[in-house]
Amino acid sequence: MPDALVTRSLSKSFDGCLALDGVSIRVQKGEMVALLGASGSGKSTLLRHIPGFLQANDGDVEVLETPVQANGRLLSGTDEVRSRVGFVFQQFNLVNRLPVITNVLVGQLFRTPWWRSLLMRFSVDQRRQALEALAAMGIEDTAWRRASTLSGGQQQRAALARCLVQGAQLILADEPIASLDPESSRRVMELLQALNRNHGCTVLVSLHQVDFAIRYCERTIALNAGRVVFDGPSSTLTPEMLASLYGSSAWELFAPDSGGSPAVASGRPVLAAALRS
Repeated sequence: MPDALVTRSLSKSFDGCLALDGVSIRVQKGEMVALLGASGSGKSTLLRHIPGFLQANDGDVEVLETPVQANGRLLSGTDEVRSRVGFVFQQFNLVNRLPVITNVLVGQLFRTPWWRSLLMRFSVDQRRQALEALAAMGIEDTAWRRASTLSGGQQQRAALARCLVQGAQLILADEPIASLDPESSRRVMELLQALNRNHGCTVLVSLHQVDFAIRYCERTIALNAGRVVFDGPSSTLTPEMLASLYGSSAWELFAPDSGGSPAVASGRPVLAAALRS
């Protein structure tokens, strides 16, 4: 199976502080992979390097078999591959004053004639696709409402609809459930899973809650202090292993309602015992 994304020895410093320390990962097309880590582990920094939002100090990035960064340099001529990458932000990244359908249609701008893009004029077929995407996310009734009137969970689903309209082959989701209640979190993760299974999208989703990684992603890549400390089956992420990887920071990886996954149903007591040992 070809690779959807590859990073090699990716390093990045901010004001002398090392955020990424030689990160090398590989995600195959069609995978849904969790990027796990406590706060400050480097998850968001890594995700932003993949489409070239940030330039590395060193290392390479390839996306959909196209080089995006080489030896710490952003490469020119990569707009086309970036147009096939959907990025889902923690804070939704919608324009609050615009209707939901217009926010979704932004995913079509790269294939819209420039004069239509300037006027935000979309074809009937494009509007139909946006409505179908909203229906697939279960929020078609919000199409003509201002984005600011939606709940957090609805706004995140609108962001996923935008990826669907965009025709994204790779979706990078940066803590998409961090600001949501447990029920909305489950719904958003189920929709990401549906985009992966039903539409063939490769998904790399950063999380700080291990129960969601285990429940929705067969594979997890774990970061700590800017380094890859684990890459393997999510089902093997026991509280004892997390305690060995993260020490006292492992507490951050257990949601208050972590009973939803059998693997971590008693995670907090087991973790406490592991940290005491």
